Amino acid sequence: MGDIDEALDRAGREAFTRQPPTTLKGQVSYLMKQMKTARAVAAELGITADSVNRYRRGARKHPPQHVQDRIDDAVRSRWQPLIRKRRRQKAAATDGITVETRARFGYTAPVGTTDDGRFRRLTVHLPPEYARRLFEAREQGAGDQQLRDIVAEGLQEVYFRDGGRRAAGLEVVLNDIDYFDVSF
Repeated sequence: MGDIDEALDRAGREAFTRQPPTTLKGQVSYLMKQMKTARAVAAELGITADSVNRYRRGARKHPPQHVQDRIDDAVRSRWQPLIRKRRRQKAAATDGITVETRARFGYTAPVGTTDDGRFRRLTVHLPPEYARRLFEAREQGAGDQQLRDIVAEGLQEVYFRDGGRRAAGLEVVLNDIDYFDVSF
């Protein structure tokens, strides 16, 4: 999973209207309700079905930290899917997304090329068209580079070219990402 994929996941989790269960027993019970069997939950978490049943009953209350992190991630990734879907649809249709990044940008312009650009910190609101393209590409299993290309194209049009008012022949490439966050 790449930087952009993780940022889209985090943004989706910010859409929650209620917080997911916080106790171990509540989390495992929620996963059991979603996945139907202890074996399916165990396969998702990388533990045994017996351990899942012990956590659900409350016989074991303190899993190792790496198992607790997997449980948290599994619950958060399944929590309120309709709310997250509605937020994505709204971003893709009317609102757009806001991208905050610190990254190194390379440029290709009519006068020459450089991929040794400097790090820039940008906070740019991208129109719904780019949000829609990002979500569609992600649903189709696009790799990190394809997602970077979509974001770079959006930043190129909105920030660097200022909607066509300057830098007409400029092509922007997103080379190194130091920090990347999305909100919608």
